[in-house]
Amino acid sequence: MFTGIVEEVGRVARIEQKGENRRIIIEAANTPKQLKTGDSCAVSGVCLTALDIKPNSFAADLAPETWVRTSLSRITPGALINLELPLRADGRMGGHMVQGHVDGVGKLIEFERIPNSDDYWLHVEVPEELEKYLVFKGSIAIEGISLTVAKLEGLRCTIAIIPHTVEMTNLKTLKPSDPVNIETDIVAKYLEKWMRRPETAPLKAETLVAKGF
Repeated sequence: MFTGIVEEVGRVARIEQKGENRRIIIEAANTPKQLKTGDSCAVSGVCLTALDIKPNSFAADLAPETWVRTSLSRITPGALINLELPLRADGRMGGHMVQGHVDGVGKLIEFERIPNSDDYWLHVEVPEELEKYLVFKGSIAIEGISLTVAKLEGLRCTIAIIPHTVEMTNLKTLKPSDPVNIETDIVAKYLEKWMRRPETAPLKAETLVAKGF
């Protein structure tokens, strides 16, 4: 499990074709030193397995499904990617619960400076099937970054971004129409499944209270 707090921005050194799979080699100053072969690492929000670890690089294999269904399909050598190691049992939950299982790929609409401010607006078009999991002030992971929904207008999701997040992630390198990985809040998905169960329909306030919500 991850928290969506990016620890380091790495750089794609190269991409190798290995049969149906692809292997990406990622260069980074700190992350490889904390990895062992087989460890998990979130790469722009995608949970991958670390292989061929060297002092300043590691590799990860991408199955065709991962390549097609995530924003990793847009990466080329030199691309910047967000890196996060799994949450330690004694660590702090700085963001929100992120699994590294991408739910869908959105599209960057615009990344703009807020007038008379150092902050930014990030506008993303989300897939129609994910819109139901998003709520005002709710959590969303974009490119592996734990963020908070500031506004929802149909499929357009707007998020306020502080300068620190711009500096510490790959957001500053993205361009309009670029695909971005989206993982919605897992709590919303569990709640949706629970609501569909016959014994909890129709959903009432007293039912929620009885179940501890």
